[in-house]
Amino acid sequence: MVTITSTYDGGLRCTSTHGPSGIKLITDAPVDNHGKGESFSPTDLVATAVANCMMTVMGIAAERHGIDLTGTTVTIGKEMSADLPRRIVALKSLMTIPLPSDHPQRALLEGAAKACPVKQSLSPEIDSSVEFRWVG
Repeated sequence: MVTITSTYDGGLRCTSTHGPSGIKLITDAPVDNHGKGESFSPTDLVATAVANCMMTVMGIAAERHGIDLTGTTVTIGKEMSADLPRRIVALKSLMTIPLPSDHPQRALLEGAAKACPVKQSLSPEIDSSVEFRWVG
């Protein structure tokens, strides 16, 4: 089990410390929710976690097959609800992969990305669609 300790610093800012490494992460409330928006918001971290998890799990599958995914990117759009309670309603991703669209392991790699643990932990009410763009 990994332990993360978070402290409220005031002014809608929190500092979290990753137990194993000691690395610190700061979050701010977004401007549209009374904050300064000077750093990632907690919901921005959810979007970031989805993007990075998809690439990490896909990277694990790629390494098993000797495939280099260096340069792969994910652009993810986060949409918040207009009504209360405030919540994420969509996390739509565009993954750009610097390999040809006819790559023999395309289905395996896309399946790995879609199966990432963070994405699988999201409520099914959240639109977490992924578009894959193969550009090699």
